[in-house]
Amino acid sequence: MEPNTNNLNSTPSAARLQIGIFGKRNAGKSSLLNALTEQELSIVDDTPGTTTDPVKKAMELPGVGAVVLIDTPGLDDVGELGKKRVERARNTLKNVDIILYVHEKGVQYSDEERRFLEEIRVRGIPFLLVESKADLDTGNEDGKVPVRAYPFSAKDADADAVSRLREEIIALKEKCSRGRKKRMLGDYLSEGDIVVFVIPIDAEAPEGRLILPQQMAIRECLDAGACGVTVQPENLQKILTTLKGQPRLVVTDSQAFAKVEKIVPQEIPLTSFSILLARMKGNLEAQAEGARKIRDLQDGDRILIAEGCTHHRTCGDIGTEKLPKLIQEYTKKKELVFEHTMGIEFPEDLHRYALLIHCGGCVLPEKEMQYRLEQARLQGIPATNFGTAIAQMRGILERALCPLRKFSEFF
Repeated sequence: MEPNTNNLNSTPSAARLQIGIFGKRNAGKSSLLNALTEQELSIVDDTPGTTTDPVKKAMELPGVGAVVLIDTPGLDDVGELGKKRVERARNTLKNVDIILYVHEKGVQYSDEERRFLEEIRVRGIPFLLVESKADLDTGNEDGKVPVRAYPFSAKDADADAVSRLREEIIALKEKCSRGRKKRMLGDYLSEGDIVVFVIPIDAEAPEGRLILPQQMAIRECLDAGACGVTVQPENLQKILTTLKGQPRLVVTDSQAFAKVEKIVPQEIPLTSFSILLARMKGNLEAQAEGARKIRDLQDGDRILIAEGCTHHRTCGDIGTEKLPKLIQEYTKKKELVFEHTMGIEFPEDLHRYALLIHCGGCVLPEKEMQYRLEQARLQGIPATNFGTAIAQMRGILERALCPLRKFSEFF
């Protein structure tokens, strides 16, 4: 079966099923990855500790769909450097939807392995125990764990063996939350609906392309059989008067909210890409409540502004310049302390902060975004995202939420 290259090229990494391959050093993790991908992605060697950092491969796995396969360092690595490798491997748990745990056939399970398997069971992450090197007869069957193991020999693996392993992965996929995946707006639309997307092209807009949330929303619109009209803010009024019939929805970039809200009549539903992302990747109601907490900020409060991607910060950067300035104006210049994180950096302890304002998380796997929001909830820290916060401070949050509330399943 040939991979569907259209899906492969169009599916963002964050929207793919994240499959983590874990196990001890030299257990056969890299061999398993190479067998699944039919490529020599990871170096295979008898020397323990060959894989030093998580290796990721985005691909179309026949029968499974768009996935990211993640080969992690051995969980039993030693030394100071080894501890850092283990930490990186364990950090991957925040992202993965499915785990393939690789254990060499016939070798006793260590106490650390038993604890790890129990941890992922408690976390509710679907996993498959893969007994590697099944072509070898070690003769040691002691120390088994009460979990069904799937025997697999990368050395002897043929197309049928790999296909059967993929079937096991498909069964796991049905157990994970991605089978109940939320969407941005696709389930809000009907065939023939008109959606107007307002996209400013300014200094922060990437040259020659749209940012990921815009791409995702437009694609969902097309998949629903709706008609998407894309326009810059300065041409919005002309488009609205030209259209035959009222748009089902207007979706704007959050930074153009104030301008767009004045142009779009009250009877036309209006929201933003960020609010749609909040609905897709987290609890929208909780993030709306987090945005309302901005009005309660006091002198000395710390605010964490977190971004999931890494990028070169330009003059007028939204995270480091525009948001802090807008918050200062909204709170009547309270003495606030702003701290910033980017990419994989995200503090485990959030107690020092009065508020977390996160980007939409378009490049983060759904589980990673939910993990960050859940950490804030468990520690009693209000959390919101950029666009929802901007809507609150512009005084139009309730209007932006209104069309979604009317469609309760969507909200």
